Amino acid sequence: MKIYVVGGAIRDQLMGLPIKDLDYVVVGASPQEMIQKGFIPVGQDFPVFLHPVTRAEYALARTERKVSPGYKGFVFHAAPEVTLEQDLARRDLTINAMARLADDHGLPVGDVIDPYGGQEDIRNHVFRHVGPSYKEDPVRLLRLARFAARFPDFQIHATTLNLLKEMKDKGELEALVKERVWQEISRGLMSAHPARMFEVFIEMEVLELFFPKLANTDSRKFSRLNQAAQFNFNLPQRYATLTAGLDLQMIAQWAAMWSIPAECKEYAVLTFELRTRLNQSADAEDLLNLLDRLDVWRKPERFSELMVVARLFDLSVNRLIRAYELANQVNISEIVRQVGEQGSSTGTFIKEAIHQARMLAIKEL
Repeated sequence: MKIYVVGGAIRDQLMGLPIKDLDYVVVGASPQEMIQKGFIPVGQDFPVFLHPVTRAEYALARTERKVSPGYKGFVFHAAPEVTLEQDLARRDLTINAMARLADDHGLPVGDVIDPYGGQEDIRNHVFRHVGPSYKEDPVRLLRLARFAARFPDFQIHATTLNLLKEMKDKGELEALVKERVWQEISRGLMSAHPARMFEVFIEMEVLELFFPKLANTDSRKFSRLNQAAQFNFNLPQRYATLTAGLDLQMIAQWAAMWSIPAECKEYAVLTFELRTRLNQSADAEDLLNLLDRLDVWRKPERFSELMVVARLFDLSVNRLIRAYELANQVNISEIVRQVGEQGSSTGTFIKEAIHQARMLAIKEL
């Protein structure tokens, strides 16, 4: 039995990047042997075991075969006779199909095992598929786009790009589960160069499929998306940056298509509100109504994050921010006390009194 570190850890090690996750493949062992050595079985689709001490996941070397459409339409074969090269052959890109022996501490040591030319592709900055079965898993299209956002100086090999287009033409993408699409998209958005992911979608000719109408929005959307990454925006902020230029109907359509988290959708909607309602002619009532719509009184941190997004689009937010600062100085407790003394301490009277006090505070803006 031999244990190898495989995949992204080897890629990142060769590229001088910090190793985040260690993936292990066990060659020459059966499930019974793993259990005898104290490993705990957890895999449902194929044999995966938890290390008895570290609880890291160890998978038996396996092959796979496509039996039905979609990324779940595979059957796996794991057995002691499956070689490391066979296991690596089922992986997506050559840069992810390398291995090194794992030492007693689970760390990669020794020579790099590279049967498919991953090291050369790293040197040449090329994304290249391992084998023809690459086109059988539609998730790989999303993964490659996400990798492109992480490694923006890499280019897609021509034959790989052809396979991706063939995957689209054969309808494989229709089998994608919306939650899995968002999982990959969100990881790409949180990369250092998220715009590259969407440029790759254009190369693959699938941008309209995943994000209808995006191509019709502001031509500076991609550069702004990279700016959002440089400013270390969180995911809802980056998503709001991406959707800027869409109307509310399309924002809702995207959210339904890919099960976009509620917070991301809300940031997109509120950014739309800012872009359409914020202008120099806004009076005190307009400003206060917009602050109410943004729910700044309960969510001041979100307000601050939205203001940063607004500035990315050169929106004039200074008056709105000043209006918030002045209105926020209103003594709510004192208003509640005064209304109570007047014998009108219902929620409606209190709410109106607070509104009028805030209006008075910002009327000179």
